[in-house]
Amino acid sequence: MNAPLNLPFDLAALGPLVNGLIHELTTAQGWWAPAALAVCVALSMRLAARLDRRLAERGRSGRITSWVHRIGWPFIALALAIVVRSVLARFVPVSLLSVAIDLLVAVVVIRSILLALRQTFPKARWVAGFEQPIAFTVWLLTALNVLDLLPALLHTLESVVIPLGKSRITLLQLVTGLLTVALSTLVALWVSSALDARLASATAMPSSARAVIGRIAKPMLMLIALLIALPVVGIDLTMLSVFSGALGVGLGFGMQKIAANYISGFIILLDNSIEPGRLIRVDKYRGVVSEIATRYTVLKGLDGVDAIVPNEMLVGSVVESETFTNTRTRIPLQVGVAYDCDVEQAMAILVDIARAQPRVLTDPPPLAFLVNFGDSSITLELGFWVSDPEAGTLGLRSAINMEIWRRFRDAGIQIPFPQREVTVKSGTLPGIV
Repeated sequence: MNAPLNLPFDLAALGPLVNGLIHELTTAQGWWAPAALAVCVALSMRLAARLDRRLAERGRSGRITSWVHRIGWPFIALALAIVVRSVLARFVPVSLLSVAIDLLVAVVVIRSILLALRQTFPKARWVAGFEQPIAFTVWLLTALNVLDLLPALLHTLESVVIPLGKSRITLLQLVTGLLTVALSTLVALWVSSALDARLASATAMPSSARAVIGRIAKPMLMLIALLIALPVVGIDLTMLSVFSGALGVGLGFGMQKIAANYISGFIILLDNSIEPGRLIRVDKYRGVVSEIATRYTVLKGLDGVDAIVPNEMLVGSVVESETFTNTRTRIPLQVGVAYDCDVEQAMAILVDIARAQPRVLTDPPPLAFLVNFGDSSITLELGFWVSDPEAGTLGLRSAINMEIWRRFRDAGIQIPFPQREVTVKSGTLPGIV
């Protein structure tokens, strides 16, 4: 007499459908259904791959190709499985094919919904990032429901209790809460993407206002999603009031600089005093504003070096903007000449050199001034205006200085350098024999 087979669990707990499938697979006729299903899946993948190659050879691209690539093989497998089931149902059990058809329908529906979301929101990166987890989770739940295993699974999760301080939550509550958090987060991301797309098309609204709304909306939506999901888990929000108050006080003292930078960022975006493309100077940093983030502003230096300036510095200190009202900027250039030269001729040469430069504006015109009588030279200043300070001034200064050196040399105008005269009187100095 054979001893009974000791299994680690009771097969009856799997339900009548799963037990029926197991019983069918123990018979010789029961293997016709999985063999036919395998042939249907293999043939559908082959046909779908051939269809993809045919569309690629014809140069087809776009939405049709995407749909064929995503739902081609499951849709073909579904059609073949339906035909095969109707044929085999007269001869062998086909319960496995019926279950497979339901699962293939779920695959087609899930992939269709996700592809529609991706095409509706092409710039939403969260769709591509969460596509595989969403598809697997929904399909797994569908498979458990089709196999009548979902009630048993829910009962098992409900029986597992996790102590959490004075309260206790079940594993089902925890899993449900996590799924709710994930779902509410996806909804929040979807609403945020839709809002960003709507703001991008609202050209009548100032760009700074659109940026502020977009940056505030996303964290607010995420917070609302979290507040919705926590009660589902069983966490009372009133329990977090004391903790959140203490945390807020601690963050207020410890992160006041960061908070000040964030608030300053919103102020900058709202008042339009600093915008991308403007040439500004703050402290020792000078450059073109390339990006205004919530916490910092990026200045693209004329030497190619990016300066990441905290927004608090831009709000709390003086900012020199060379392109705030207009882009015209005056550039002073000083040079010294000898006392015995013709100063008026030197000033005329300076003005002629500036006028010859294509970047120098004629209105207002370049002018030369006598600004100082030094110890060994007379200081002259050439002042001229340019309309493109963001292009840099070092090259222009160098070209003008080179031309000044050539013209002064041809005109006999000397550029003196400091000299000292030491006079030694005759006689014996004290201490020298």
